[in-house]
Amino acid sequence: MDTESSVDELLPATRRALLHRVAVAQAEGRTPSMVAAVVRDGQRVWTGARSCVEGHAPDADVQFRIGSITKTFVAVLVLRLRDEGLLALTDPIGAHLPQQGLGAAGHATIAQLLSHSAGLTSESPGPWWERTPGELRPALGDVLQQPPTRHPVGQVFHYSNVGFALLGALVERLRGEPWAEVLRREVLEPLGMPRTTPLPQQPHAGGWAVHPYADVLLPEPLQETGQMAPAGQLWSTVADLCRWAAFLADGDDKVLRAESVRELRRPATGVADGEGYGLGLQLLQAHGFSYAGHTGSMPGFLAALWFVPEERLAAVVVANTTSGPIGGIAADLVRITAEHEPRIPEPWRPLPAAEVDPELLALTGYWYWGPSGYLLRLRADRGMELTPVAGSRPGVVPLRPEADGSWTALGGYWNGESLTVVRTGDGAVSHLDLGTFVLTRTPYPVGPADGPVPGGVDPEGWRGL
Repeated sequence: MDTESSVDELLPATRRALLHRVAVAQAEGRTPSMVAAVVRDGQRVWTGARSCVEGHAPDADVQFRIGSITKTFVAVLVLRLRDEGLLALTDPIGAHLPQQGLGAAGHATIAQLLSHSAGLTSESPGPWWERTPGELRPALGDVLQQPPTRHPVGQVFHYSNVGFALLGALVERLRGEPWAEVLRREVLEPLGMPRTTPLPQQPHAGGWAVHPYADVLLPEPLQETGQMAPAGQLWSTVADLCRWAAFLADGDDKVLRAESVRELRRPATGVADGEGYGLGLQLLQAHGFSYAGHTGSMPGFLAALWFVPEERLAAVVVANTTSGPIGGIAADLVRITAEHEPRIPEPWRPLPAAEVDPELLALTGYWYWGPSGYLLRLRADRGMELTPVAGSRPGVVPLRPEADGSWTALGGYWNGESLTVVRTGDGAVSHLDLGTFVLTRTPYPVGPADGPVPGGVDPEGWRGL
């Protein structure tokens, strides 16, 4: 049985292609049921479902377990605490969780835990935590193996469910109440996500394992995972996850400002084979797009959420089966929509007259680091953008204006470095300083009026052979 609906009508060919992808995935993956949706410009524009039950398929309001997508919610809670000044991402976790028996794990920073670079073990000790009651791990120290690390802190990406158990405990310690209650009050209610809960509420799907060599099913048990819950406990619906995808793309001042949300998806660990990790978000390079989001699995359930901010597109897929390649399905739904209905760009508009500062306008144009050329452009809200010309370092570097008249680079080699305008004694612009890189108006200028070059320039200047 399949169902399909469209909130903001997509073209028929697009809808058929999306439903075909979900139908193939459900059939070939032998999945009891699957629900998927596409988000465009912050709104759910298509929902489709397939089921093995004749005459019935779940809709966008049926709950499924979302597994490690839970980690994205925990990351938002942590950044809220950071924005309030209650912690720094560079703080060691042990500084906020004293007397918790963390041992060597206490030296890991909050940022390293968020990006899975703390070196911690992947799992807690004892039996499989996803299928056993949380009472087996009553104290926070009980989630740590001994020794708690498998790699040097901060040097290797190693996915760790344990690390997010510590982050959930951090939220509880600083807020003074269970992390799930903090999440409900500070995030879910403001965003209108009432069907995202730590335990299932009707209507919800049942979890199943599918035999690898026969078309038979086995029900999976449901456990409260206790201390490990921040790693993957949540249940949610496609409707709620679409709202979450829109939030992760754009932010919402009621919960987390756009700048902090963007920070979640900045690469914190290197992208290898097209995959990487930010602060609580998985990153994926595929189909010519840069995806951010997360996949999730718990016994009996799979889930995936991917969004591409530049395309204003996202996709969500949930299923009630223990194993399968669900992340690729969600990425394909984004690709299919983008291919069938390419994004129509916003019309170009000039800057408001009030934002056109003659001094900033005078800074625009070509600048050079040695012989390497860059084009500096003025953008909205006094922002700037540095674009390399052919043969220079790759990548466009957005520059965020600061209150002191400088700019901060937001990406590329100079990510986080400061750009300042250096002036001569009479107030004229001498050069730009970008993290000690001297940018001058001409390549390696001979005259001091064109800006100083570290190490000097041969007085004869440029010449032929």
